[in-house]
Amino acid sequence: MVIALDVGTSSARAAFYDGHGRAIAGRSHQVHYTPRLTRDGGVEHDARQLLEAVVACLDAIHPNRPPEDTRAVGIATFWHGLLGFDAGGRPITPVYMWADTRSSREAQILQSALDDEAFHARTGCHLHSSYWPAKLRWLAREHPAESGRVARWGSFGEFLELSLFGEATTSVSMASGTGLVDQTTGRWDVEAMAAAEVDPHSLFPLSDRTEPRRGLRAPWTSRWPALRTATWFPAVGDGAASNVGSDCVDPTRIALNVGTSAALRFVTREQPVPPRGLWRYRVDRNHAIVGGATSEGGNIYAWCRRVLRLGSDEEIETALTSLPPDDHGLTILPHLAGERAPGWRDGRRGAISGLRLDTSGVEIVRAALESVALRLAAVYGLLAPSAARDHTIVASGAALGHSRAWTQIIADAIGHPVAWSIEPEATSRGAALLALEALGVLPDLASARQPIGETFVPQPAHHIRYREALERQRRLDERV
Repeated sequence: MVIALDVGTSSARAAFYDGHGRAIAGRSHQVHYTPRLTRDGGVEHDARQLLEAVVACLDAIHPNRPPEDTRAVGIATFWHGLLGFDAGGRPITPVYMWADTRSSREAQILQSALDDEAFHARTGCHLHSSYWPAKLRWLAREHPAESGRVARWGSFGEFLELSLFGEATTSVSMASGTGLVDQTTGRWDVEAMAAAEVDPHSLFPLSDRTEPRRGLRAPWTSRWPALRTATWFPAVGDGAASNVGSDCVDPTRIALNVGTSAALRFVTREQPVPPRGLWRYRVDRNHAIVGGATSEGGNIYAWCRRVLRLGSDEEIETALTSLPPDDHGLTILPHLAGERAPGWRDGRRGAISGLRLDTSGVEIVRAALESVALRLAAVYGLLAPSAARDHTIVASGAALGHSRAWTQIIADAIGHPVAWSIEPEATSRGAALLALEALGVLPDLASARQPIGETFVPQPAHHIRYREALERQRRLDERV
């Protein structure tokens, strides 16, 4: 068996999986948390609280079994999070999340000073507040004393390794989401580091996901005796693990994930330069992952639930199903957390146009979910030509929540069938499969592929309406 640790934006989860990548019933635990939000666009996590959540998860599932039964621990953590460490490896900053937009000004300065096209071709990332170059410059300007005390910059994955083993590396997968890695060489990028005003000594060494970590130190060895001899693998990006867990491991399958944000992405062994608007990260040195992530997804639905104070999810689902597509007269820009794919324009804000005295709350919800689907349609238009011609779209993610209404909206908006993944925890399963493949238990990542679930076929008339709605959204976006 292996343990999968999934440290996400809103929860941490630990679960046991067998040698075929199947979850062991009753052997999982989840701890929820929320980031700290500030009125100036800040989105932060406390690294110590995240560690406490991970420890609580492992405490809850720690097996009363011989150590040899637990072969390894596979880890996935959220991409893009930035954390500063002092010389002793202790965190001295919050974890600044991808949705933290306070470095928008620095991103705009970098865009005017650097060749964004060349930067994008090398690093796979645009010059944007989601990534480290802009965040590091912002920290140096706004928090010079705190920034000056930082000996090394990393992510929560490195903090977890330091806490458990006393030393750490940054996996190629996690590093690929920073905007600081030259993906053609697999090394920290010289120009990007200069732009961020950091050097290699202030970053952790790079490693691949298959390079194990052993030697769990006290007090963890006495706390989890069954994990003393387990192999721990470096953290990979949660999006990469999600693709693997939903069996989207080659260009014939595009993963659609709707969590806090939303994304479309596929895995390839090639090294494509993604079109402008998309990114290229890594699963490992041999596998790239190409796609686009929006800043909006389940966070938009959560905002609607909180602000509009509607009924239960079941009641909302029933009401959504009764409404015709794009029949509310509303146009929504869902940039509540700024904009990522496909425009990558910092400083964007949300907007609702077309409100009337008779506009209902459920109409606003329907328009909001449609607005996310329209953003995904724009991403899909850029991504599809690079995928296999006869590709399948496989959907997963807690925010989608197996909402038939929202899934059908997305299928209608992009104009391609969308199949549900039968795997309820794609990221967690992906971390397990990556660990099993690294151990040699699985011959390759495709060998544990599962059948897909229900398929939602787009209705041509609805797709035409959504194409018109996308153009209306684009015009509003330009005006504001």
